[in-house]
Amino acid sequence: MPSAPETPGIRRRAAIGALAATLAAPSASRGQAARFPAHPVRVIVPWSAGSSSDVQIRSLADVAPRTLGQPVIVENRPGASGTLHVVPLIRETRPDGYTPGQMHLSIIRRPYLVRTPQWDVATDFTYVIGLVGWVIGVAVRADSPWQTFPEFVEAAKREPGHRTYSTSGIATTPHLIMEDIGARTGAQFTHVPFRGSSEGLTAVLGGQVDAIADASVWAPHVQEGRMRALCLFMPERFPRFPAVPTLRELGIDLSATSAYGLVGPRGIDPGTVRVLHDAFKAALFDPATERVRAQFDMPIVYLDGEAYREATLRQAEYERALVQRLGLRIE
Repeated sequence: MPSAPETPGIRRRAAIGALAATLAAPSASRGQAARFPAHPVRVIVPWSAGSSSDVQIRSLADVAPRTLGQPVIVENRPGASGTLHVVPLIRETRPDGYTPGQMHLSIIRRPYLVRTPQWDVATDFTYVIGLVGWVIGVAVRADSPWQTFPEFVEAAKREPGHRTYSTSGIATTPHLIMEDIGARTGAQFTHVPFRGSSEGLTAVLGGQVDAIADASVWAPHVQEGRMRALCLFMPERFPRFPAVPTLRELGIDLSATSAYGLVGPRGIDPGTVRVLHDAFKAALFDPATERVRAQFDMPIVYLDGEAYREATLRQAEYERALVQRLGLRIE
């Protein structure tokens, strides 16, 4: 049967319908973006399962779904001092917000320690949220002759190279801060790096090393009377150790918490960043995650995405200048 001829009215209605469909397509796309996340979010942790960073981020991952409306899965990718995940994160991961990863000081510092940097903290990341830091300080055995940190510094000035301290590795934050202290005060310490904090602690308790400069792995021993904390690298005193002074109180204008947060590859939509930020901020201040932070002596160092980016760039400039001044290279 022959079809009925098209009338001008039919053609006009068809054109209007096609235009309406074209206009509706972007609206649907915007609706999909507004519904982020539409499936689980995967957070990359560059440390082994069970490490303090892993446990803390997993506690956030347990709470954040209340706001996100989707599960948060933690994936461990340890290696290369916590930097093995960075190149895949910035080069292979889509900037859709579904795969944020942990940013920490080793990532900020590494470009200045190597001859061929693989990333730039100013251009290669989208900053989501600053989360927490560490209580870092110097501690000695309870029977050591040094009652205060100035006494330990003076001993290192009187006997250059004879006063030793352990850390969890070369070019870690405690190592660089101690080197900076030596440069500022004229003290000459001898650095004894170990593969982990617990090994350095054992060396101090066994009398092979004078002091430990590290995160609060030493804290239980201080509380139980086997060790004495001489100073903290915190910007202010920590409630768990109210009698222990900060470096700044001792006249050394330095502080370090080795703070970390979450980032993604560059180019994530600002609306998606806001959704992630709000969910992890709510989780950060939840009582359940507060208990985990207290277990590991992790003070909150909260920053929104833009403030976290600015703080990272300031830290990067300090790291660049310090590494250059100390002449440090790892490859």
